[in-house]
Amino acid sequence: MLRADALKSADYIGKSVTIRGWVYRLRKQKENTFLIVRDDRGGVIQSVLPTSIVPANLTIESSVQITGVLNRDKRAPEGGYEIRGNNIKIFNIADSDYPIGEFQSVDLLLDNRHLALRARKMVAIAKIRASVLKLARNWFIMNDWMEITAPIIVKGAVEGGATLFKINYFGNDYAYLSQSAQLYLEAMVFSLGRVWSMTPSFRAESSRTVRHLSEFTHLEAEAPWVELEDVLKVQEELISEIIKNIIVERQAEFALLKRDISTLDKIKPPFERISYEKAIDYLRSIDFTVLDKDGRNRKIELGDDLNIDSERELTKEALQPKFIVGYPLKVKPFYIKEDPQNVGYGLAVDMLAPDGFGEITSGGMREDNNQVLTTRMQKEGLDINNYQWYLDLRRYGSVPHGGFGLGIERLIRWIIRIDDIKDAVLFPRTMSRVSP
Repeated sequence: MLRADALKSADYIGKSVTIRGWVYRLRKQKENTFLIVRDDRGGVIQSVLPTSIVPANLTIESSVQITGVLNRDKRAPEGGYEIRGNNIKIFNIADSDYPIGEFQSVDLLLDNRHLALRARKMVAIAKIRASVLKLARNWFIMNDWMEITAPIIVKGAVEGGATLFKINYFGNDYAYLSQSAQLYLEAMVFSLGRVWSMTPSFRAESSRTVRHLSEFTHLEAEAPWVELEDVLKVQEELISEIIKNIIVERQAEFALLKRDISTLDKIKPPFERISYEKAIDYLRSIDFTVLDKDGRNRKIELGDDLNIDSERELTKEALQPKFIVGYPLKVKPFYIKEDPQNVGYGLAVDMLAPDGFGEITSGGMREDNNQVLTTRMQKEGLDINNYQWYLDLRRYGSVPHGGFGLGIERLIRWIIRIDDIKDAVLFPRTMSRVSP
């Protein structure tokens, strides 16, 4: 039993072949019925059968098995191959009211995501996503990093308490869904050295943007005895290696999505490094504005965080990702180490994707001094009791260490150039969507 793509070969011309799948397109005539069958990897091939042997009630998305002789016919869609069928086996006749048509609203497609994922566009994205995950894992394996699995149910915040999902933990205690595996990765650098993980992370952000999800796939890495430049190099090498291989491995999927991969082929390290101060200077030079606490526009200034709009301005003409280095401590989490050469600023870095797609990674050096870390946590109003285990890491053999987190869906969104991040994940979770 072969799939559609494998059948499209001169080796099978004139031979009897069998394919299983689902009716993707259906056109009945008096003598012949033309079926385009989609297999279980999204490949399609046309089959032509005598109408007399095709059930009259056959519908789109019915599951079938077709046997016949493979022929080459330039008139046939999808590569000019077709099966001249002589037998059809029916597994299931789909209901005739299949809700997914050629033109549907975004909300209808999301409401029926379990069915919309059968569309060829979504199949192509799913394959590219699978390759991104595989290639990322391969890079860490080949470079001798150890994979760990961190807990999802936690007691404390990593990225700020305002975005925590609180859960009732056995009725008499509280816990949260993890925002990041980072603190647990930090614990493991003392016993396993360079470590990484791929886990879901959760953010209760009241954000309705094209790049925010409530649940996302989070690739994170931490390493001991590194400096900030080491952290940057790991990121650019990882991203470059993923892209170099995926444009070869998924060339057909990029073609189906009409994604010009020539720009991706030019992604090579080193990536440009820009200081936070220079980024702000540039934004001020073009009169970029932000909203103040009263909702009024004002010119951006030092101390402001970057957002989706400012990141777009910084990268809309870029051909490669770029690093923004040295953010103010006040806009970064409690664990970021202060730059000893620039008081008030952290050894923190974000990688921004080109073409205006914005931040895809965030990282930096971790504060390794117990007293400094405790003071920062108290200043941010964190319950120190929930972090005693984390502070132990500084009490017993602390070392310089750093790392980063990569949002897989944000990476995919840029690689494929899709507008909305919800199409980069199979079953998106947002402020307004928790089903199907």
